[in-house]
Amino acid sequence: MAELCIAIAQIDTCVGDIDGNTAKILDWSRKAAREGADVVLFPEMTVTGYPIEDLALRASFQRAAERALSTVARQLADESLGSLSVIVGSLGALGLTDREPLARPTNRAVVLRHGSIDVAYDKHHLPNYGVFDEFRIFSSGDRPAILEVKGRRLALAVCEDIWQDGGPVATYAAEDISALLVLNGSPFEEGKWATRLDLAQRRAKAVGAPLVYANMVGGQDDLVFDGGSFVVSPHGDVLATAPKFEEHLLLWTLAEDDSEPHRGPIAPPLENDHEVYQAIVTGLRGYFTKNGFKSVTLGLSGGIDSALVAVVAADAIGGENVYGVSMPSVYSSEHSKDDAADLAARIGAHYRVQSIAPMVDAFQNELDLTGVAEENLQARMRGVTLMALSNSEGHLVLATGNKTEIAVGYSTIYGDAVGGYAPIKDLDKSRVWELSRWRNNYAIDNGDIPPIPESSITKPPSAELRPGQVDQDSLPPYDVLDAVLDAHIEHAEGREELLDRGFDAAVVDRALSLVDRAEWKRRQYPLGPKITALAFGRDRRVPITSKWREQQG
Repeated sequence: MAELCIAIAQIDTCVGDIDGNTAKILDWSRKAAREGADVVLFPEMTVTGYPIEDLALRASFQRAAERALSTVARQLADESLGSLSVIVGSLGALGLTDREPLARPTNRAVVLRHGSIDVAYDKHHLPNYGVFDEFRIFSSGDRPAILEVKGRRLALAVCEDIWQDGGPVATYAAEDISALLVLNGSPFEEGKWATRLDLAQRRAKAVGAPLVYANMVGGQDDLVFDGGSFVVSPHGDVLATAPKFEEHLLLWTLAEDDSEPHRGPIAPPLENDHEVYQAIVTGLRGYFTKNGFKSVTLGLSGGIDSALVAVVAADAIGGENVYGVSMPSVYSSEHSKDDAADLAARIGAHYRVQSIAPMVDAFQNELDLTGVAEENLQARMRGVTLMALSNSEGHLVLATGNKTEIAVGYSTIYGDAVGGYAPIKDLDKSRVWELSRWRNNYAIDNGDIPPIPESSITKPPSAELRPGQVDQDSLPPYDVLDAVLDAHIEHAEGREELLDRGFDAAVVDRALSLVDRAEWKRRQYPLGPKITALAFGRDRRVPITSKWREQQG
């Protein structure tokens, strides 16, 4: 049998941008052809972007996707690329055999060849957990699909089909296939790549053929796709890998003798902190560019959270597009103002000082607030200031809250919670410190100036809303609090389980009470990139109005 060159086109698509996505399909197919590829494999739902949610149910959207496939197939043929097998994901609104409209569309993979759709495959297993709602919007496929290229039999599957037992993988195990080609839209999650690889190795062994895994890359709302496409042998060997968090064309050759597979390029791996940091940068960049923003603004307090968000923004879109605003009150310390100015200078951001004291005084003259109401007033004046600058100058406002604060409600609604995007929303406070130190060390290792002032990392965190205030006045130490919150939120452990772990009862009761009371705030918080196994947002759905309290358990 002849050798077969397979190209994985690891690209960044945008939901709803059918024209832009199809232009990318054509462009990357041309690149693959120039490199001698016989087959080019794209990620899941390439034409429509992913996830499309309820757009899938619109007839107009279904028709547009169907037309786009026909247009791309004809264009490839017109450019003498008709013999290239182009495998893309799209929306299937018609039955595979009778071509009648389906009650619900399918998540479909098609092979474009010789000017038309040559082979089609509908995703069998529809995930309905975590961030996925596919069972709600798609119909399930029930047929395997195998295409032949140069005498080699290539089987198709889509993402979840290899995560579940049975279905097409079980069918292909009884077939004589040369490779299993899988289209994927697998979102980033810390530590997930190793899980994907282990799964792919088991499926490759089951079908007795190499598995070619094409994953998308880029940010889409609150999801980040990390790419990291790869090829594994049926013996578990990693034969080729693509870099993470960037578009890439990975070429791999299926050898004449299937028993001696070729090896392709292996991308250098990223250490864990680097990977998480790049996921946050990618998420912000995707949201920023795909929604047409030109600049961002955020409050620079001199603290660690706003410092990390500012540096992430500078890395994502360039410091020249970041507008930092220091908004001191009568309680703001000089060192905090100095740290904010220093940070802006280090990352090349715009910087201005806008005192909120006169605004607070104006309200206080009318309302004479005290206690928490007075503290929240200061935060809300900052929120008003940032939104006013956004409206007048067109900036995207970045919220700077971390997962710990959001979990326990330590953010002021309509105050520091304002914004269109929250880059560190899924990082707890302990992780914020870790990534800040990592980013500074990364700069040093590369001969650059550390972007975050050391004092922003080492000083006790404070909202500076009253004299001498520090966070630990009203919260347990962050390392303890984060451990409790991680067990409760990401692993669904209740009071009894937490006490069995050895956590102090007073700390547990305080933390769980704060989490329960803050759900209404979390529903109004801006979206941000999913990093952990369970992020606030579509991952976690609990009622706002509820009498249940863990102390009852």
